[in-house]
Amino acid sequence: MTKTLVMGASGFLGSHIARELVAQGRDVRLFMRTSSDSRATDDLDVERSYGDVTDKASMLAAMTACDTVFYCIVDTRAWLRDSTPLFRTNVDGLVNAMDAALQTGIKRFVFTSSFVTVGLSDSGVSDESIEFNWWDDAPAYMHSRVIAENTLLEYCRERGLPGIACCVGNTYGSGDYAPTPHGQLVLDAAAGKMPFYWNGGGPTVGIRDAARAMILAEAKGRIGERYLICERWLSYQQLFTLAAKAAGKKPPFLKLPRPLL
Repeated sequence: MTKTLVMGASGFLGSHIARELVAQGRDVRLFMRTSSDSRATDDLDVERSYGDVTDKASMLAAMTACDTVFYCIVDTRAWLRDSTPLFRTNVDGLVNAMDAALQTGIKRFVFTSSFVTVGLSDSGVSDESIEFNWWDDAPAYMHSRVIAENTLLEYCRERGLPGIACCVGNTYGSGDYAPTPHGQLVLDAAAGKMPFYWNGGGPTVGIRDAARAMILAEAKGRIGERYLICERWLSYQQLFTLAAKAAGKKPPFLKLPRPLL
């Protein structure tokens, strides 16, 4: 049986993909940094490989004898004033990984993209066919995600990378140890620390559903295409209220205007 590599396995989605693969009886290898918090996968009986997206040799070693790569490495620190680290990880790191995948003959490269790469439509409903179309208004984090996805699709077209992009919504569920930025909002609401909300929200999906969808993309997805992995839109008011009620706390009651935030 060939191995399946999960890169970014210490992260929220990566760890759940690893769990689903192990549950299916797959031979799994995990790739993470030596400094990563590995609590989410410490109990799994899997092979472990250590390195970094800036270290091509470590990625070549990790991909050796593997057929599929689930690439779940992303820098989500959208609040950084200096966006250099975002592009170094989200774009340059991906390029290093794709080069390694081509060199080692990977047969499926399943990339964790984001719903933010999908364009806006006049109807208010978007799908995978709508290209990103609000560049001037988007922050650097979104720029890095769009460039990364476009680079992946270019590698598929021009260099033969067997890549598939999964545009994942905001994921929620157990095992968010870090936590993710959106997971922290849920934790704050569940702890009764979120008395206010604001306009906005996002496409959401349960973390186990997202992991299973990524694995389905490996088997059913078409090379060079992207797929939205979302369940429904939740406003911040709905999200914080759900979390607060689940923990027996008072839901948010004060709506703040964005300029005040």
